Amino acid sequence: MRATIMPKAHDVRIDNVPDAAIQQPTDALIRVTRACICGSDLWPYNGGPNVEGQRMGHEAIGVVEDVGSDVQRIKRGEVVIMPFANSDGTCMFCDEGLQTACVHVDFFGNGKLDGAQAEAMRIPYADGTLYPLNVSEDDALMPSLLTLSDVMGTGHHAAVAARVRRGGSVAVVGDGAVGLCGVIAAKRLGAEQIIIMGRHEVRLALAKEFGATDVVSERGEEGIQRVRELTQGFGVQSVLECVGTEQAIDTSMGIVRAGGAVGRVGVPHYEAIKGAQVMFYRNVIVAGGPAPTRAYIDELLPEVMDGRIDPGRVFDRTVGLDGVPDGYRAMNEREALKVLIRP
Repeated sequence: MRATIMPKAHDVRIDNVPDAAIQQPTDALIRVTRACICGSDLWPYNGGPNVEGQRMGHEAIGVVEDVGSDVQRIKRGEVVIMPFANSDGTCMFCDEGLQTACVHVDFFGNGKLDGAQAEAMRIPYADGTLYPLNVSEDDALMPSLLTLSDVMGTGHHAAVAARVRRGGSVAVVGDGAVGLCGVIAAKRLGAEQIIIMGRHEVRLALAKEFGATDVVSERGEEGIQRVRELTQGFGVQSVLECVGTEQAIDTSMGIVRAGGAVGRVGVPHYEAIKGAQVMFYRNVIVAGGPAPTRAYIDELLPEVMDGRIDPGRVFDRTVGLDGVPDGYRAMNEREALKVLIRP
């Protein structure tokens, strides 16, 4: 079968690899029908940590082709969402809705598990990981359904961690796909003021359509001051940090008001948060981490199905497997917001 391999920075290839196959009785085998490139995939693309020859991708929808002997809930022929982390569905963390802390957790496309930018995948702990859908594999809602594997669930997790509340004020740091989904999440949770912080006109226009009320394009101290100007000098009650850089977390700590909360979901590329004094003396909560997207599908799926939210609009380019290398280039050069893959 064919899969996306990244041997080194800026080197993305579509290679033949051994066919995905059942290895454990709790496994399922899916034929990938939709996948995508994530902003976090650009970290290894630009020289960040990378396992030599790792198979890329961690967001997918597929059709179940085979199941192991112990799989009870997932059936052959079902269309399923594959969240970006596997989970057994039975441990105490899964029971608490924190599947990304499952005692058997691992992350797809991390060098250990199969990557989603491929023709097929082996899914460990299929019953606890996969979410079956009652739709055809070519349903018109596929782009939005695919976001439930990661970016929509991650944006929602940022909003939950930041304690977004009805009538509240929110700032979203980052205008990538997760940030834009964070705007959707803040809007559906009832926030009254939603400030999007970013610099890309097309993305900011989409953020406004999703519910953003204000745009701040300044960065650093200028950006902090601009947000404070928009909030009577106090800052916002909730900050969704959707980037993962040191500047992004510094900005978040500068714009959160006393008693507020920061929900960070950008994979951190900094050693420590420098705002310890701010957190303590202003009673600021900092929470978040890898989103348990599996836990949020029950809540978000009905709103996707009836059109109340349309997160699939973050996809602005579609490619086949052969187009994946150029898809990485396009996202890295900001020519594309998020690339959808149809293997």
